[in-house]
Amino acid sequence: MKALVVRGGWEGHQPVKATELFLPFLEKNGYRIRIEESPAIYADVSEMAETDLIVQCMTMSEISKEQVAGLRRAVAAGTGFTGWHGGIADSYRASSDYLQLVGGQFATHPSKEPGRCGGGQEDNYLPYTVNLTALGRDHPITAGLDDFDLETEQYWVLHDDLIDVLATTTHPVRPWHPWHRPITSPAIWTRLWGDGRIVISTPGHSLDVLENPNVRTVIERGLLWATRTASGS
Repeated sequence: MKALVVRGGWEGHQPVKATELFLPFLEKNGYRIRIEESPAIYADVSEMAETDLIVQCMTMSEISKEQVAGLRRAVAAGTGFTGWHGGIADSYRASSDYLQLVGGQFATHPSKEPGRCGGGQEDNYLPYTVNLTALGRDHPITAGLDDFDLETEQYWVLHDDLIDVLATTTHPVRPWHPWHRPITSPAIWTRLWGDGRIVISTPGHSLDVLENPNVRTVIERGLLWATRTASGS
């Protein structure tokens, strides 16, 4: 099996260190790994046809029409596509074709009370719960896990109903926020696209979150589940 790791974009998500956490797992499971620092490889038809899994950690950044077309074509043909947090759910904001492919887009991460904010990333670190759905309790990626708590960025996600939600998180109503009722967002989801499988985990802002046993289990199982299968999806 061949895995392609595409990493870069905003350095706050530590794309090199974050992806390297999972390279030993891929190697242990028999993957040959190629690492690229931009999405340019997505436009390489022959290379993509030989790729069984794409692991993307590319926050924001830009992608050309040819590159996103190559990515969509590869996933539809059976290449798995997975990642976490902004590396996949906040990539290529200007590309509607990419947003349609992944099915969910980061909108914001609500902050602490304004008087407690100091201007750093920690302003957005909130305690919250990741709640498994009924589907998630039986799905190979999340089966056997229970709801779990984190203190990190809590993603508010805009999404469509083609995604299969394995876990959610709920944003509460706070006096300093303008919304009037709790908002539930997908926290972990899968998506079938042609013969390909997509897996997205919104937790993963920092290395300590990626090393959380629950988050790491979800990501590692997602790597295996998304990988190209002989029978497609």
